[in-house]
Amino acid sequence: MTAVFVTLLPASQSASATPLYDSYVALGDSFTSGPGIPPTVSEECGRSSSNYPTLVSEVLNVSRFIDVSCGAAVSTDFTESQSTFGGGGVLPQYDALTPDVDLVTVGIGGNDIGLVQLAIGCINLRPPPDGQSCAVTNTAAGSDRVDAAIDAFGPRYGTITQEIRDRSPNARIVFVGYPTAIRDGGCFPDQRMWPEDATYLQDKLDRLNDVMRRHVQDSGAEYIDLTASTVGHDSCADPAERWMEGLSPVTEAIPLHPNAAGHRNAADRIVASLLG
Repeated sequence: MTAVFVTLLPASQSASATPLYDSYVALGDSFTSGPGIPPTVSEECGRSSSNYPTLVSEVLNVSRFIDVSCGAAVSTDFTESQSTFGGGGVLPQYDALTPDVDLVTVGIGGNDIGLVQLAIGCINLRPPPDGQSCAVTNTAAGSDRVDAAIDAFGPRYGTITQEIRDRSPNARIVFVGYPTAIRDGGCFPDQRMWPEDATYLQDKLDRLNDVMRRHVQDSGAEYIDLTASTVGHDSCADPAERWMEGLSPVTEAIPLHPNAAGHRNAADRIVASLLG
């Protein structure tokens, strides 16, 4: 199978004698680190050198690039040492920030609101009614507990922006949203989520992105939207067009995460914004 890749800037534009940014730090979770995508440069964090921060750093030809994104990271792992699946510990991600840093990208929030756990809870091996709807269970008390978690987390984006600004006062701060995961109505049984649950899951992802955008922009930082550019490339897409893996990956990536093409698209969007 041949993956479909979007095109980054021509080489003539990607290697400037005078880099636009001297020091770039990437913070984030597994949607940033790119677990399962070869080549892996950090087993404990599932960090790939084909992830979008690396691609951005190469196109911008930054002088100093530090990627501290880590799989399973939550926002508290920016300030505290993170325990990894391998049993080891990694330093707080904020430790990479210094006064000379002039570009920071951030991708965070999914683990704080339990996004992957939500997706797993939406899996049904058999068609309805033989199972349980995640849309129903998460709204059973008369309110949506996922919405409540997202809204409660929202102000944290402003706190993160301020902490980055305190440590790297001259940095351009760019938050990166989450891509489209699954289309409206899903594609059961290819991806084993009932139609209403697939729609519910994507609705929560859209809400998280919207909350991120509002709080980030209110705090004076920038937001990169990945939703529109990834429509049609979700986990229901044909394998050659798929940028987001489903429950059974068709390329080298972990389930329910962007593959190499998805990271390439994210890099395109970021570079276009930075150079726009």
